Amino acid sequence: MARNKYDVDEELLTKFKMKDLIRLLKYLKPYKVTMFGTVLLMLSASVANLIGPLLVQDAIDFKIPQGDIKGLVILSGIFVGTLIVNAVCFKFRVILMSQLGNNVVKKIREDIFYKIQKLPFSYYDSRPHGKILVRVVNYVNSLSDLLTNGFINFITDMFTLVCIIVFMLFINVKLTLISMIGLPPLFICIMLIKNIQRKNTQALSMKQSNLNAYIHESICGVKVTQSFAREEQNQGIFHELNKIYRRAWMRFVKANFILWPIIETISIIGIIILYFGGIFWVKGITIGVLIAFTSYISRFWQPISNLGNFYNAMINAMAYLERIFETLDEEVSIENLPGAIPMPEVKGAVEFKNVGFSYEEDKKILDNINFRFQPGSSIALVGPTGAGKSTIINLLSRFYDVQEGEVLIDGINIREVQLESLRKQMGVMLQDTFLFSGTVMSNIKYARPDATDEEAIEAAKTVCAHEFIMNMPNGYQTEINERGTRLSIGERQLISFARALLADPKILILDEATSSIDTRTELALQRGLQGLLVGRTSFIIAHRLSTIKNAHCIMYVDNGSIVERGTHDELMSARGHYYKLYNSQFSVMEAG
Repeated sequence: MARNKYDVDEELLTKFKMKDLIRLLKYLKPYKVTMFGTVLLMLSASVANLIGPLLVQDAIDFKIPQGDIKGLVILSGIFVGTLIVNAVCFKFRVILMSQLGNNVVKKIREDIFYKIQKLPFSYYDSRPHGKILVRVVNYVNSLSDLLTNGFINFITDMFTLVCIIVFMLFINVKLTLISMIGLPPLFICIMLIKNIQRKNTQALSMKQSNLNAYIHESICGVKVTQSFAREEQNQGIFHELNKIYRRAWMRFVKANFILWPIIETISIIGIIILYFGGIFWVKGITIGVLIAFTSYISRFWQPISNLGNFYNAMINAMAYLERIFETLDEEVSIENLPGAIPMPEVKGAVEFKNVGFSYEEDKKILDNINFRFQPGSSIALVGPTGAGKSTIINLLSRFYDVQEGEVLIDGINIREVQLESLRKQMGVMLQDTFLFSGTVMSNIKYARPDATDEEAIEAAKTVCAHEFIMNMPNGYQTEINERGTRLSIGERQLISFARALLADPKILILDEATSSIDTRTELALQRGLQGLLVGRTSFIIAHRLSTIKNAHCIMYVDNGSIVERGTHDELMSARGHYYKLYNSQFSVMEAG
């Protein structure tokens, strides 16, 4: 639960393994033809680029002393040709690899989005949504450069490096050996700074995640912030988080740019040793050989520098890749079991047998819950806050799995059927009403996109939403923003109610469905629902007891147990918990 805070670092639970890099490379497998073609282009460009110094050597040592004008023209033509080949190959390489890299990034982002839609409610209960969002957007974007350029550049630079060494050996073996004197120190430096880079990159990702989580939380709670004039205090919190992120960023930059100056320094020292040592130690060097070799030695360190940059990119990308794969590897605890069958057409018999459940190990929410209702029954759940009422309907919808006992619909254990086939036959209106950005019509049709406008309008009329919708600027085509914040809470509930009813469910679940509806609308709504509930099994959670007087069975839930059950009249006659709750509620209303 400590993860569920913006000021707590989200430490990785697993260490990076080489198989994760192999797993990333598998995303490139569908594009192997494109990669092969791109590699050929880059290898051709590398060869063309490396021919230049040999042409210069030939011109200086042979063509110019011999006055061979025709030979110089031919060499010039070949040299221009190598430049053209290099330019054309580079152009097509940029196009192909940009397409490939973005396709892979798109696939990874789709995989994450698909996964987070499947993850259970418990996953979202344990971490800020901003920390989830940063993985789908920022972390995946960080892989773009590696996928677009990194791997191809790595292959090309390795090939170029080998070719340069071959050309250098061809020109002079001793000078080549002298030129490579800086490689052992460079390798030692890389090994020393590797862990520093990874540590700083991980720290940066954690601080970025924290900052993103607080921004997301602040946006969602901006009305509360302004209501309590908390702008300055929140600005102070953001300033501190931003300052911490800046420090992490600066440490990341310093660690990230350590390697480049090391390579540059070693390359310069190598060239100095070549000039002052090679010229004196190696005899018989012509001007053409010296110029050609100098050209190659400068190019020799360029792919090494590129490989160093690729190494940096790999270290940075791995820090984000670990987060991405951690999300993709999250356990989907609520999923189809092996051999799960489609749920047959539901009739509506519901049974809980010895059901026990807890969100945390040491705190039981439900204990030995037992009941059975026939199709078409209406069941009301009442009781104090936190008694377990919403947990019962969450288990029935299989948003969570029971830990003890079983939940049966028409005698079938709901864990043995496919989730989609189960939930498509249930209509659920949760206490936290959520509307999506779009039109009123699209929100009502969310559960049944194939429904006609007439069916959607009829559902809205049934729940008494039609009148206020028609008073909106464009009626059912009025655009509403995310969460429907410009609508009243009651209006949002009515639209959500119409959405649940349009699904034409055999089992209807209403969690505080009328809690924010005015008394006049509630009376009209009750009349409309009487006909709707016929032939459907309905579970209704309500604190407003006037709305559930006609339920076939009222169950009073307290401390995870059903302490009373019966009709309204039976429970009133029993003078128990329900009786006291009912009388206290109406005495308050009369006093009001």
